[in-house]
Amino acid sequence: MKFVSKAQDPWHTCAGEDGPQPHPAAADHKLLTLEQWHAVRDTWPEGLATGVILPNDIDVLDLKDDLPRLALAVLQFPKWVDGRAYSQAHVLRSRLRFAGEVRATGEVLVDMLPLLQRCGVDAVQMRGDQNQEAAERALSFFPGHYQADVNETRPLFARPGQKSEA
Repeated sequence: MKFVSKAQDPWHTCAGEDGPQPHPAAADHKLLTLEQWHAVRDTWPEGLATGVILPNDIDVLDLKDDLPRLALAVLQFPKWVDGRAYSQAHVLRSRLRFAGEVRATGEVLVDMLPLLQRCGVDAVQMRGDQNQEAAERALSFFPGHYQADVNETRPLFARPGQKSEA
């Protein structure tokens, strides 16, 4: 899992003095709100590394046709107890086969990382009081899982080399 710091992040939002720019200029590594993306997607040149910030209450299935043009989907966790973005990540990876980066932002805590990884998140921007060293340890606690996930689609008993007890 990649750990993203705001200072070293190559992705930049398109904001003006009064909030998000309604029609930002096209450039690589622009991170757009969903509203900005909808405003520019028909005129935005293909081939640019483009990211979109997705509110956690939208249906990501609505983005199916846009996903081939996106390199980054940023999922928001406004509260650590709000898990809707877990479902968004799972749908992006398993149903829509999104190959770009899926990043979790907001109230992202160390305890959430193993499940985020199993749902298809491959980058996180953790809450400021969280420790990256503790996060890396948390990701190594469980070397394997019995259940399937987006990375291993078969449960343990159905994987090659597993003996079935009759």
